[in-house]
Amino acid sequence: MLPALLGCGGTGTAAPVDPAAAARTPSGPSPTAAAVAATTTSARPAQPAQPTQPLPATSHPIPQPTMRQWPIPYGATRRHEMAAYSLRHYGEDTSLLSRPKVIVEHFTETATAQEAFNTFAPDVPDSEFHELPNTCAHFLVEPSGRIDQLVALSLRCRHTTGLNWTAIGIENVGFSDQAILGNRTQLAASLRLTRWLRCRHAIALKNVIGHNESLSSPYHHDLVPAFQHQTHSDWSHADMVRYRALLARLPCGGIPTASPPPG
Repeated sequence: MLPALLGCGGTGTAAPVDPAAAARTPSGPSPTAAAVAATTTSARPAQPAQPTQPLPATSHPIPQPTMRQWPIPYGATRRHEMAAYSLRHYGEDTSLLSRPKVIVEHFTETATAQEAFNTFAPDVPDSEFHELPNTCAHFLVEPSGRIDQLVALSLRCRHTTGLNWTAIGIENVGFSDQAILGNRTQLAASLRLTRWLRCRHAIALKNVIGHNESLSSPYHHDLVPAFQHQTHSDWSHADMVRYRALLARLPCGGIPTASPPPG
């Protein structure tokens, strides 16, 4: 049986719950920004000034890691629900993810990527807050090192309360932070993916966080009181300190100063 909330490492404060498994859909191209251009976007409310220093330009772009396109269903209805969710929680009537500032690491609490996919694929309300759309993440990293893209980077996913408006979600398949940190193949793939995303979007190293660190992010905000203090136990701050230290060895320009992960 799937856990109460996939990708959130156990319960936190008022943790939402994912639905039952659904059948896997065929692989195909992920939605693009053009496919969602009809989504209505209202003016963003003023946010506290939270400048992020851009990463230095480099003549050695970081190549995209090899990944499988494995999109969950994310059609017009789900985009409309995501826009409505964003309006309720962030004051933004849009399903689009523009200029992400945060990357959030999760683990799935499942043994396989298929179980995770089956949890995200059906678009049904979560059983805790009864909200649509269903939860999801942009990427899965499997124990074998395979990277799966589930959702286009142009779209928002419900993976981290308070940050879905500006965060990319990565689900690492497994049952604990330590399990992923201890799997050299999976960890190396996770770091490659995170490095590529961080460098592509000029995301500061400090803004690569575990779900458990979400409440301390300067970008965290939610208009719904029940969600303002909600978080989960994955990944812990101590484990993310280690993860960020490994990621720091993979700069956005030139040759990596070390090969991840160390023993």
